[in-house]
Amino acid sequence: MSSVRLSTTSYVVLGLVEMCEPVTPYELKQTAEMSTANFWTVAHTQLYGECARLAREGLLDEQQEPGGRRRKLYRLTEAGRRALDLWREAPVAERGEVRDPGALKLALGADPTRLAQAQLRFHEAQLSRYLEYRKLEMSEGMRLALEAGIGHEREYIRFWRKLAE
Repeated sequence: MSSVRLSTTSYVVLGLVEMCEPVTPYELKQTAEMSTANFWTVAHTQLYGECARLAREGLLDEQQEPGGRRRKLYRLTEAGRRALDLWREAPVAERGEVRDPGALKLALGADPTRLAQAQLRFHEAQLSRYLEYRKLEMSEGMRLALEAGIGHEREYIRFWRKLAE
């Protein structure tokens, strides 16, 4: 296995490539927008750069189209698959992070009633989007992550609705 240091972004890329291979970085960006970006954001420029880095490290196979747009297509190598499998099997031993601008503003003195109105609209729209995603075909893991997101949005709505009253 490669001795390269892998970040969470590396594993996001490896996992998305596994789901979609062969895949271009642009297709990875589109897949991430409807899946992992709902709970773990990665800038699209990071997706592009990480694909190239993981290919240099032997974790992804990179092939460039000979003609046309000359897009790069990525697939997992055996080393990439082993790295991803080892990461998935390892227990989570770190604290999760919730980066919620509404909660941050609330903690730092924003008017709760006024803030609640905007947050309520945002979370209701996000819940609606997630409920639409339920209609899409996806892996069992993505479906379970989606259900977690739906639960979080419902709790946010309950919380902000209470503050709005």
